[in-house]
Amino acid sequence: MKSGARWLCTAAVVAASLSVATSVAAQALQFRDERTGKVWTPDLVDTNPDGTAKSWADRAFDPHSQTAAVPGEAVQRPRANLMGTVPITAGPSVPIVTIDTPSLQAIPASHWLAILYVTNNSGNTVNAIVGCQFTNQGRKVEDVRVVVPPAGPGERLGVPVRGPRTDLFVDQIACRVL
Repeated sequence: MKSGARWLCTAAVVAASLSVATSVAAQALQFRDERTGKVWTPDLVDTNPDGTAKSWADRAFDPHSQTAAVPGEAVQRPRANLMGTVPITAGPSVPIVTIDTPSLQAIPASHWLAILYVTNNSGNTVNAIVGCQFTNQGRKVEDVRVVVPPAGPGERLGVPVRGPRTDLFVDQIACRVL
């Protein structure tokens, strides 16, 4: 009987250890929606027997299951909005054109969108071309080349950059002046 009690005690310790390890792993993979405050974990994701997510929305927790990418490079010529003017400061330590890190947002059932802010720091009109890459966990989803409308001296423009369809997951956009 004593060995049976030891076995039960050992089984209880192992079960408790597994429970704690699972809890710690789930906390490491949790995601908190800033807008709603809801905490999402892999436990809330509906999966297939092989562990892959069933619905396209749940695949956001497993970005490696997304193999789709948009081939080639899309060229866009969007209209820009004048956001204001800045002092003309181009010189040895200030580039002629700067861009701010664009914010990424999804337009439901349509496409990803980023607003790019392009600033002309020079006293001349510039015609900037910007290269952007939409990625998911470091994997390329789509490359976009944006032909920015001419920016006058000291002008700051807001330029929309259209990304891939929203059924392709994107978690980051990186842009640079070409």
